[in-house]
Amino acid sequence: MTTEPGMTKVTFAYGRYTYIHDNHDGPFEAVDAHHIVVQRSSTGRFLAYIASILLLANAFNILTYKENLHAVFLWSTLLGLLFAKSSHWKRVVKESVVVMPTFGVQLETHYGSGRIIHRFVPLGKILKPLLNECVTPVTCYWSLALIIRGESELMLVFQELRPPVKMLVPIWKALCAATDSKESSDTDIEGDDR
Repeated sequence: MTTEPGMTKVTFAYGRYTYIHDNHDGPFEAVDAHHIVVQRSSTGRFLAYIASILLLANAFNILTYKENLHAVFLWSTLLGLLFAKSSHWKRVVKESVVVMPTFGVQLETHYGSGRIIHRFVPLGKILKPLLNECVTPVTCYWSLALIIRGESELMLVFQELRPPVKMLVPIWKALCAATDSKESSDTDIEGDDR
């Protein structure tokens, strides 16, 4: 892995997520960037190939056995391509947290289509970053949220992804350091293997 002069990278993977921490030394030392990258599974690719083969087989069946249904073939092909394209475009590739201690926090969501959504939160509006354990009837996961001054709801840092707590803790600590919040927890989060 190549790094620029004055920049160190910390990288580790856990499950389908990879955590990358860009720590700048020198003139950009105030910028602290954390990235969570999603590794695309080979199972997803395999299922996409199977679905496209089934779509083509269906189209071939319609053309060979029912000669007057060219419109059905055209519509089924177009709908299949539209579905494949939309599922690729909506897929999240990476979510980033860029902490700038004097200005604020920039949250970025990168999609498979190349579209990037930026959200900027000024540092003065952040009251405290929180690590939450979310429990649903089916699963349990951790999330990172910000308490924003004047807002009635928490702002989720990761809108689309659910990275493991091992990746959330360094980001939470960086946000606590930037907002001068105390790092306090009832339990030992770093020792949790979820």
